[in-house]
Amino acid sequence: MSKNIAFIGLGNMGLPMAGNLVKAGFAVTGFDLAPNAKAAAEAQGLKFTASAADAVRHADVVISMLPAGKHVLSVWGELTAEAKPGTLFIDSSTIDVESARKAHKLGAGMGMLTLDAPVSGGTVGAAAGTLTFMVGGTTEAYAKGEAVLQKMGKRLVHCGDAGAGQAAKICNNMILGISMAGVAEAFVLGERLGLSHQALFDVASTSSGQCWALTTNCPVPGPVPASPANRDYKPGFATALMLKDLRLAQEAALTAGASSPMGAQAAALYSIFEKLGHGGEDFSAIINFFREAESK
Repeated sequence: MSKNIAFIGLGNMGLPMAGNLVKAGFAVTGFDLAPNAKAAAEAQGLKFTASAADAVRHADVVISMLPAGKHVLSVWGELTAEAKPGTLFIDSSTIDVESARKAHKLGAGMGMLTLDAPVSGGTVGAAAGTLTFMVGGTTEAYAKGEAVLQKMGKRLVHCGDAGAGQAAKICNNMILGISMAGVAEAFVLGERLGLSHQALFDVASTSSGQCWALTTNCPVPGPVPASPANRDYKPGFATALMLKDLRLAQEAALTAGASSPMGAQAAALYSIFEKLGHGGEDFSAIINFFREAESK
């Protein structure tokens, strides 16, 4: 099993993921541009380097967790020229499928193995090591990366070749965004009809309305004590991130020639909600948008 890992991007997701690798016995070298990154990384047991290039020169595996496709392509463009041939590059960012495929091509052209491996589970899953990884890449690359990914997550799904992990992630999150909007609408309707939150939850959670947005991330306080609704919608999974994923899904649908009217509607709703200043709230807070709309 590879022991030397470079981790590029030590934000809210990347830092706890890297910390779990340290706990699993890997030697992890990290880099991030944020001013407080060095202290945070060292507190997790990482060695922090002066540059991303310094982090990867002796690595067997390089993991990136970055904001967007342009950042991944820029970073991989630099780092694949610095890494040893045969190094495994894993990108766990959530980016567009086309950029993911370009990153694979870039890495392969430099003699590297490559995986796109976006995650589901949020900051809680990152800290607990219970993430789900949706992985795209060759069987050879997956076999090399499996033992590393297992130390950061509880479930790995090899979805197919280059870009398949990103494709699975945006399809999944489009389902999530649509279903949360539907659950929120239903609870607002129930309120107008005099139905208690608990009564609706008890029925829908054991009937055909059952879904993750209801039973795990319920948008009203009470029925699911662990849901963000009980913490004033502190994320969780922020509205701004849901909007990002819904937009990626719409871009992919346009490129692929796929019809996605429900996804488009969800993207429009979350776009308005984010513009109203709610981007930092959990995406389940969309229920308040429906409440305000109906009160006008």
